[in-house]
Amino acid sequence: MINMTINNIKVAVKKNSTILHAANKIGIKIPTLCHMELSCFDIDHTTGSCRICVVEVEGRKNLAPACCTPVMEGMVVRTNTIRSINARRTLLDLLLSDHPKDCLTCEKNGNCELQKLAAEMDLHHVLYEGKQSTYDIDLSSKSIVRDLDKCIMCRRCETACNKMQTVGILSGVGRGFNAVVAPAAMRPLTDTKCTFCGQCVAVCPVGALTEMNYKYDVWRALNDKTKTVIVQTAPAVRVAIGEEFGMAPGSIATGKLVAGLKLLGFDKVFDTDFAADLTIMEETTELIERLTKKQNLPILTSCCPGWVKFLEHQFPELIYMPSTAKSPQQMFGAIAKSYYAEKIGKKPEEIVVVSVMPCLAKKYEASREEFTHDGVKDVDIVISTRELADMFKEAGILIDRLEPAEYDNPLGESTGAAIIFGASGGVLEAALRTAADWVSGQDLPGIDFKAVRGLEGVKEATVNVAGIEVKAAVTSGLGNARKILEKIQRGEAHYDAIEIMACPGGCLNGGGQPYIHGNTSILEKRKNAIYQADEKLTLRKSHQNPYIQKLYAEFLGKPGSHKAHELLHTHYTPRQDI
Repeated sequence: MINMTINNIKVAVKKNSTILHAANKIGIKIPTLCHMELSCFDIDHTTGSCRICVVEVEGRKNLAPACCTPVMEGMVVRTNTIRSINARRTLLDLLLSDHPKDCLTCEKNGNCELQKLAAEMDLHHVLYEGKQSTYDIDLSSKSIVRDLDKCIMCRRCETACNKMQTVGILSGVGRGFNAVVAPAAMRPLTDTKCTFCGQCVAVCPVGALTEMNYKYDVWRALNDKTKTVIVQTAPAVRVAIGEEFGMAPGSIATGKLVAGLKLLGFDKVFDTDFAADLTIMEETTELIERLTKKQNLPILTSCCPGWVKFLEHQFPELIYMPSTAKSPQQMFGAIAKSYYAEKIGKKPEEIVVVSVMPCLAKKYEASREEFTHDGVKDVDIVISTRELADMFKEAGILIDRLEPAEYDNPLGESTGAAIIFGASGGVLEAALRTAADWVSGQDLPGIDFKAVRGLEGVKEATVNVAGIEVKAAVTSGLGNARKILEKIQRGEAHYDAIEIMACPGGCLNGGGQPYIHGNTSILEKRKNAIYQADEKLTLRKSHQNPYIQKLYAEFLGKPGSHKAHELLHTHYTPRQDI
């Protein structure tokens, strides 16, 4: 332990701690802007680039950035001196002098850390007037908006993209006044190997990186009387949206969410979990077939579009490994515009499918060419958890006060296996539950494969599936996926099945979820809520879903059938590693 003093208060902290860590331990607040610490993902962004956290250290001539200055035995620190306060105000004034003043219409309004800091430091006018940076807004992707006029060079997005996700498209570009964080040669995101996972958006403290806004598209659809507008909600949404309405993190808001959507005016409110059960039927069929033939192993899950694009760019030689099953979002759209359209007597083009997703890559996924048939998209509009919360607030719908409602059928019934898709390890566990029953020919009581659960970036386990030893791995975060895939390439690891999710922790930490502002304990609470919701259900295996059984009996035939492949399976495209 290191003993030191901050503002005349003695404190002991672990070796290699920073002044900021020590101040936090004794409740002394030092303002920060560029600092980002995601301890459960081993991410600590401490470049000290903004210098907002400067403090005085006895015996040191210059002010020290608290976020990246290591503590030393006997160190004496003062955080509240006039010199420190004036320096912080000057630095913040300089940042504001080169920042747009469109706060009222900015996507980050109310969630902007620069805005919040200016309010806390009582800055109400711009002290320094002069030239401001101007760049074209990048609207090239269907997922992410890049507005470099608002970039403050904190470089958090660079850490998320390069260190956590290892996608490697963002870095400092330019020098001095013209310096920003952007892809090489200032290319638009669509001309890079960006996976659109949205983790850069999740950590950006300002409005330099935000999601593509499709709220107005939904409002227009709801006002179009010639369309039947239906909505699907992903499993991770129900354990996060309550946070936007003052509910405790980890609150399960399923019924309230459904009630709110019905008040918004959707014709039917369905559950993506129905399609998750459908995904398990197809993906588990493929898993058992590959295990039996011992071909194309390991099978890789394909529910996450960010991960799929990562594979297409960076591991094209492994393109044969992922399951060909579409993601639940796309399976839902395909069934809604075929099976369900027939049931209600509508043409596919007369139905608008809206998805509420925790993920920004889902916006990109819905736009992929292979998910459009005869000019009709499987999924028309994708909005995030945050966007739906905004719509509720705009309509004056406080979901925390609503009486719970039920999903509509036939595409609203689901099992516990589908709910756990929202957490890392959930897709693989759901597949193992069904595989165990199918291989054994019995309804087995032991259905909790807890070895694949948790927020850890890499989990490895050998799981007994009805007498068959299945060597499995679960990864979340693309940097962890890279580690596993490179081990496979080098012949150092051998698996039968691997689940990969682009976002650390899985969909519960998707780029479209409510901002956690570095508080990763919220993710643990969301995860626990997902498994609680699973345990409360009577049906916890996908093949037990009666509406899934009916879908196959009336329409698809059997898992892996020709019609199932036509509607529910896809292919992948090797892409240039730009």
